[in-house]
Amino acid sequence: MRTAATPEPTTARSTDGAGGSEGASKPAILTLTMNPAVDLCWEVGHLEVIGKNRARVRSVAAGGGGINVARHVVRLGGRATAVHTAGGEVGLRLNRLLDEEGVDHVAVDIDEGTREALVLFVAESSRGYHIVPPGPHLHDHEGRRSLDALVQAVGNCPYVVASGSLPGGLPDDFYAVAARRVREAGSRLVLDTSGPALRGALAEGVFLLRCNRTEAESLTGRPVRGFDDAVALNEHLLTTGAAEIAVTTLGELGALCSTGHGHTELYAPPLPGEPLSDAGAGDSMVAALITQMVAGEDPVSACALGVAAAAAAMLTPSTEPFDLDTARSLRSQVRTRPRTDVRRRGV
Repeated sequence: MRTAATPEPTTARSTDGAGGSEGASKPAILTLTMNPAVDLCWEVGHLEVIGKNRARVRSVAAGGGGINVARHVVRLGGRATAVHTAGGEVGLRLNRLLDEEGVDHVAVDIDEGTREALVLFVAESSRGYHIVPPGPHLHDHEGRRSLDALVQAVGNCPYVVASGSLPGGLPDDFYAVAARRVREAGSRLVLDTSGPALRGALAEGVFLLRCNRTEAESLTGRPVRGFDDAVALNEHLLTTGAAEIAVTTLGELGALCSTGHGHTELYAPPLPGEPLSDAGAGDSMVAALITQMVAGEDPVSACALGVAAAAAAMLTPSTEPFDLDTARSLRSQVRTRPRTDVRRRGV
């Protein structure tokens, strides 16, 4: 583990994913998680209204958008470092879990305690319920220290992924400031967030923006039901400079990937089993997408693996890592279709 106060930290363990020199030579991906959590997954056979519900613990893991992205990048053979806040006893547990997992990370100490989140999986119905508290309240100086730690860790990382919600106390333009500082450090920001934090980042602009259907609707003020609605949103994001690449995911339909060269529909593959939970699907997609882009793939091809990884994540009952073989198998079933009926402005 690194700490934000340590200028030249060392890591406890290599996280090259492949375990060899080839992995170590790959550029690393940096992630930022301002509101992480220790994710608990409990399983019950069925829920009783009266009396005790006996549960078994399926998993306990460090979580939060950027941390999940970093974990999946490593599983996909890339290198990643997670910058995150940590406070109180739960923060100590978060750090310990990341150390035990071998995830390279930089912890920024905060006064209030890190949150715990619960996924309750009911076996009888094969349904998962993700229960997430708001998390700690951060002071301005804690936000500034987090950005300082992020910039210090950038090095030659080509991409910084900021993922997840903002905790209370931070301004709505926090990610806009992050995008500016990351750009000044010579890297590019990939953003996956929601609410005021999402809207606050658009004026500055980011390299790549990933929105799910709910987040897209918060930007448009109207339902985003299919690809036509996503085209309208992505076109607006690109032409206003809010993003150079816009990816809007549409649940069971798939995703729309938009660049300066046009819009491409990507159709989700059929699942080889019953979906159990969508917790972590977005993080899986972003991790696969950005790992492939670091490897030199174009955004649409990279996004195809992202769609497959998100589908594979649906087959796990919590934020547990998706199965790599399943994701690779589903990748071949992701169909793409360029939108020839939409002419990009200025192209």
